[in-house]
Amino acid sequence: MNALSLETYRLTKRFGAFTALDDVTLTVRPGTVHALLGENGAGKSTLVKAVVGYHRADEGAVLLDGREQAIDSPTVARALGIGMVYQHFTVVPGMTVAENLLMARGGLPAVVPWKRLRGELQAFMKDAPFQLDLDATPLQLSAGEKQKLEILKQLFLKPRLLILDEPTSVLTPQEADEVLGALRERAHAGDCSVVMITHKFREVMAFADDVSVLRRGKLVGSVAVAGTEPSALATMMVGGESAGDHAARDEATAAAPLPRTARDTGPVRLAVKGLSVDGDRGETAVSALDLEVRAGEIVGVAGVSGNGQRELMEALVGQRERGPGSVTVSGQAYAATRAQNRRLKVRSLPEEPLRNACVGPMSVADNIGLRRFDEAPYAQGGWRRPVALRDKARELIAAFRVKTRGEGAPIQSLSGGNVQRAVLARELSDEADLLLVSNPVFGLDFTAVAEVHTRLIEARNRGAAVLMVSEDLDELLHVADRIVVMSEGRIVHACPAAGADRHDIGRHMGGGVHH
Repeated sequence: MNALSLETYRLTKRFGAFTALDDVTLTVRPGTVHALLGENGAGKSTLVKAVVGYHRADEGAVLLDGREQAIDSPTVARALGIGMVYQHFTVVPGMTVAENLLMARGGLPAVVPWKRLRGELQAFMKDAPFQLDLDATPLQLSAGEKQKLEILKQLFLKPRLLILDEPTSVLTPQEADEVLGALRERAHAGDCSVVMITHKFREVMAFADDVSVLRRGKLVGSVAVAGTEPSALATMMVGGESAGDHAARDEATAAAPLPRTARDTGPVRLAVKGLSVDGDRGETAVSALDLEVRAGEIVGVAGVSGNGQRELMEALVGQRERGPGSVTVSGQAYAATRAQNRRLKVRSLPEEPLRNACVGPMSVADNIGLRRFDEAPYAQGGWRRPVALRDKARELIAAFRVKTRGEGAPIQSLSGGNVQRAVLARELSDEADLLLVSNPVFGLDFTAVAEVHTRLIEARNRGAAVLMVSEDLDELLHVADRIVVMSEGRIVHACPAAGADRHDIGRHMGGGVHH
């Protein structure tokens, strides 16, 4: 058998104080397809990148066919027979398919013997699981064909272990079945072992032999696919006592109930009708989606990472072009312009606020003033009034307990939690009617988590409508009034958060789960 066995032994990887991979031991049997499931940030990509030498593990070992290997670069991994298809395209746009295949192998002479190599490429393509025109360039290929080229580049190297990071994210269901079916045939023929990261339960159940679930950097468990079902995998992914509580809930999530005021919901603040949005590679990420959020409620958007949540929120806040469909705020057509945000009182707390909601080198005061720096009392006659802006910033820094060496410090010098507090101070300094929030506490400590949640509840108690995307179901159950589940770009389930069944929600996550 050409296929390799893979074992990781107590593999640990830290990035500063953050442990991305925590003592993970798993086994991939030779000649099998092994799926890795887990939410965004669970450690899946970190694990496979440690295996291929893209990251150096801080502790633990990688064993191939039972022998420990020191894999300190992807070049070493390739020499050992490991190939990896990354989540993002690595093809060279201006080169042909043939040239991309040869570039992947490397070691080309100064003068390329095209006649001989052309014959070799034609013979490879004849036996390849899917066909591409050798003379086409990636500029002429669809997103799905580019993904097939990425896989063909690795198969051309005859890997003994092939790792794929979300290989079907840009493929149609038919293309996904074609690709995964072909790779499974190769694995079962003993040509190679396959490890695939996916967020789709359907693909795991249809094409994998074994599946391992990671949560918050830890391995929750590994099981044979034939002996499990999607609901059990969902439970493992989202945690909870019936999963053995392998990953304890955040202290903040298990803390005392938030100060939620009982109230009837008000008028519809946000109405999304038939909205479609394209993803980064031109694929449909959000498909004919309908959603309403009313004044005085928090609607939490649950779903396994990669099902359109990010693209939806980016489209709503104006960071991504929208396709067909409509978005209205308080009954008015909404295009997320600065003027509309002011008039309709729309505020946002995007994911990774330092990158998406701040200008890093600018001061804390200037970042807090980004919404209103050009209007009274912070500007007059076209001139800024720095003293007024500084005084307001000091007031908000104190009110939101932003830890900084001063309002003049660059905001990039603050910790993640304090950047989040500063952005919240700006977005909630005047009463918002609509708040658009994405993964608001990712990577924050317990104190910061509790404070962010409390601020969101306070806004809701005042009558704001809050749309909140989170990949932590515990957080949504704790904070939201109502939960909707996104799968494959659509809303597939909705329920009140109070008394919601996490396992029922879990069954709707990941797609392809039918009742």
